[in-house]
Amino acid sequence: MNPTYLRITVRLAALSIAIAVSTTLLPAQTAQVIETDGNQSKLLSTQPSVTFGAELTGRKAPPTITVNDGATYQTMDGFGAAFSDSAAWLLYNKLNSTQYSNLMTQFFSPTSGIGMSMMRLPMGASDFAVNGNYSYDDTTNCSADPNLAGFSIAHDSAYIIPVIQKALSLNPGMKIEALPWSPPAWMKTTCTMNGGGMNMSYLNSLAQYFVKTIQGYAANNITLNYIAVQNEPLNSTTSYPSESLADTDEANFIGNYLAPALSSAGLSGKTGIIVYDHNWNNYSYPENVLSNTAAYNASVGSSFHCYSGSPSDQLYVQQAYPNKGIWFTECSGSVGSKFQNDLVWNEQNLFIGAVRDYAKSVLLWNLALDQNSGPQNGGCTKCRGIVTINDSTSPATITYNVEYYVIGQSSIWTQPGAVRVDSNQPGNVLIDVAFKNPDGTHVLVVCNTSGTQSQTFQVAYNNMGFSYTLPNQSVVTFKW
Repeated sequence: MNPTYLRITVRLAALSIAIAVSTTLLPAQTAQVIETDGNQSKLLSTQPSVTFGAELTGRKAPPTITVNDGATYQTMDGFGAAFSDSAAWLLYNKLNSTQYSNLMTQFFSPTSGIGMSMMRLPMGASDFAVNGNYSYDDTTNCSADPNLAGFSIAHDSAYIIPVIQKALSLNPGMKIEALPWSPPAWMKTTCTMNGGGMNMSYLNSLAQYFVKTIQGYAANNITLNYIAVQNEPLNSTTSYPSESLADTDEANFIGNYLAPALSSAGLSGKTGIIVYDHNWNNYSYPENVLSNTAAYNASVGSSFHCYSGSPSDQLYVQQAYPNKGIWFTECSGSVGSKFQNDLVWNEQNLFIGAVRDYAKSVLLWNLALDQNSGPQNGGCTKCRGIVTINDSTSPATITYNVEYYVIGQSSIWTQPGAVRVDSNQPGNVLIDVAFKNPDGTHVLVVCNTSGTQSQTFQVAYNNMGFSYTLPNQSVVTFKW
């Protein structure tokens, strides 16, 4: 035999053996699995891991969700709910110490709970406040206090601030958006927090009201990452704290009063200004605010609620102002609705729908309410919290509602700073959204919206794939 041929043959054989050994030693890539089913047989339940193998192609391949992290979209702030006065009061006052510690861990710990990572905070009373209306600068007989001599966040020190501090101890990276349902009554033309409009002669005072709120919370080691000028500025009602504020007035206030006040206080770039904070359907409002150059330059983007319109309305603002962010900041569950229907609706419209339409957050309304959908302050009578705390029992009974599970399916593995990546939605009943975390891991949330049929599908990534069967009206999350 030719010696040269022999050496080549030996080397090729050795290389083949090396490749075979290397392939044998490399672990197959697996994905972790958590599932919540509409029939409640699984509730954030860990399922057996699945293993990537050869991607199935051709006519016999199941519908395929292909994740492509080469195409990226918005960066996520996170998922969560609101520290309403009622919610914080219930958590702090109606649970024993063990219940409180355990529930807060379930809410906020990224390792032992669902890791909520963004929350919303009313500045003063909302329609869920234990003892009625209050602001941070209440006066007698609506007397004016333009220099805010009476300003104080002492009301929040009793239970709201301690609850937020506990949440931050569990999840130090948690972000907070703060905003008023109404300014102090004396700042308004109606001298009441319930409805009416702003007295424009007090815009400087209102700007300082925000500055002092940010500073007051900072003194308690709480950073307010974002502020919005007015909750639901197109909703003025005499039933609970609210205010009508035109888009031109909001733009003027942001550009000419609020932004300069933040700058003078050294807060520019530390607390972002979000415009609008109301329903999807009136997307012309944020567009008009952002068309004002000063307001555009001062703000980071706009935020939306779910009570009218559809998540695709966010796209109008995103396309008009692609350099500004979109946040989704409020939607409440309702007592008496069906678990499976709410699970699917939330995925279709919020946790998958709004996020695919560029939302950087999905926040629901009250973190907790009691067995009577309260304590209420003149608003929704059938709202449902993320949990229900029934204080008619001793000790109080905690019920985890569908909202807890739907938040958890997204928040438990999607890290703050994750980037939404491209994924297709195959067929008519499977919907999904995908992320790449800062640590390089991937998360895919899939919902089977069918009312009757389970769905088998394939997840493909980097030309590898696995198959999974998901029951009807159910949600699964994969991480790899």
